[in-house]
Amino acid sequence: MPAQKLLLLDSASLYFRAFFGMPDSLRAPDGTPVNAVRGMLDFVATLVDTLKPDAMAACWDNDWRPAWRVDLIPSYKGHRVEVPRETGPDVEETPDLLDVQVPVIAQALEILGVPVVGADGYEADDVIGTLATTWDGPVDVVTGDRDLFQLVDDVRGVRVLYPAKGMRNLESVDAAWIRQRYAIEPTQYADFAVLRGDPSDGLPGVAGIGEKTAASMLAAHGDLAGIVAAAGDRHVKMAPRARANLLAASDYLAVAPRVVEVVRDLPLDVDLTLRPLTPQQVTAMAELAQTWGLGRTAERAVAALSAP
Repeated sequence: MPAQKLLLLDSASLYFRAFFGMPDSLRAPDGTPVNAVRGMLDFVATLVDTLKPDAMAACWDNDWRPAWRVDLIPSYKGHRVEVPRETGPDVEETPDLLDVQVPVIAQALEILGVPVVGADGYEADDVIGTLATTWDGPVDVVTGDRDLFQLVDDVRGVRVLYPAKGMRNLESVDAAWIRQRYAIEPTQYADFAVLRGDPSDGLPGVAGIGEKTAASMLAAHGDLAGIVAAAGDRHVKMAPRARANLLAASDYLAVAPRVVEVVRDLPLDVDLTLRPLTPQQVTAMAELAQTWGLGRTAERAVAALSAP
């Protein structure tokens, strides 16, 4: 029997794309915007029709900015905080017109039998990392987040489907793609991201080190530990400015890998198997579609998930 294929959705990445990719003139009968809901359901229908997974999970940010990551790098996603708080969790800055749709998206996925999987204190990336690592079979990860390139593993059949040109033209990111694009191996991607930095996540990186320099350093020294060791050893040839910048960033480099590397060993116990929809699920989805004015988008999702 062939190994079962798992499809993992980076939910927030996708519903943000749906929101900005569909007109907000799409409204429910009560006037509530539903462009993100309809876009997300369209993504699900297309992905299931195209990839025909045996199992699936919509991975959720139970904590989009975990305190343990912020303790290590206080700037981590700091620019996305809606209102800084002295106590309690940070609230991510989300457009109001999208915020009201997220619970509807979760409800629709649950009705459709797509498990919504999160873990308290962790991001969706960590859920994806755990499920992709522990699944015994090929895995497709659909995300617009390049950090998840670190999960690519040709031997285990883990690839990332990256919507660089939209959801209908996903790029299949495997080891060859990463080598061609970045001149590194997938196992080096997290170290590459640490060195390069990422303004969208509030990661400063190392001054003066961009993608090409990071790649050449990894080619020369193997990994971040090797690069740091080389910077501290005057007998190892290295450009003086790069050495000085690496040494100046020693505090950052000591903690950044723990922030950038996804967690792969969360205690998740969930049945991810997709099963054809029951009549009860079809009825529930029809009622939800009527309430929120989801039209043919909901019908497409039902058809995709009703097939064996």
